[in-house]
Amino acid sequence: ARMGRTVVELFYDVISPYSWLGFEVLCRYQHVWNIDLRFRPAFLGGIMQQTGNKPPAMLPKRAEYLLKDIKRMAKYYEVPVKVSGDDFKRIFSTSSLAAMRFITAIDMTKPEHLETLSREFWIRFWSQHEDISQPENILTVARQAGLSSELSQKALEMISSPTVKDRLKQTTDEAMKYGAFGMPAVVAHYNGEPHLFFGSDRLELLGSVIGE
Repeated sequence: ARMGRTVVELFYDVISPYSWLGFEVLCRYQHVWNIDLRFRPAFLGGIMQQTGNKPPAMLPKRAEYLLKDIKRMAKYYEVPVKVSGDDFKRIFSTSSLAAMRFITAIDMTKPEHLETLSREFWIRFWSQHEDISQPENILTVARQAGLSSELSQKALEMISSPTVKDRLKQTTDEAMKYGAFGMPAVVAHYNGEPHLFFGSDRLELLGSVIGE
């Protein structure tokens, strides 16, 4: 580890396209900035419910803007998010709970797969417009990410265990303690205090705060 690295936590959910954008940018910058990037898989549904937040796309004008915004950001950051008006309905009708528990199980057993696995979930849901909520979809994603079938099977069994459920809930609660009300929530620990940045469009500000 380099001297005095700033710990940056990324709280994310694979159902969130902005989380994917933030994730990719931070993955690139962890090699440029003096940061120790930590992936914190959490559950967006839980955060929305407990903070009383509403999905932004529920407001028609905002949904219209989001479509353009996500397309522009995807192009700018070269992340293959493909978004259309129907995607908002798709988000509302998909639960990411099983996927996020699966990612949590991998985080607890083989964290070295976390980055690749999370990316594959986003690719499947946001590039290929495929389902990620059913066990067979989850196993397909794990295979794409290069996980052995043995490991995937074990992680799939773990998603109904109290340890995994508690860990995901704990991480989600932690994000809210830092003030999160949506995703991605990026928390930089600098000068002895946590700094929360919401969304994927505040990363230059994050750099400025931590002296990068």
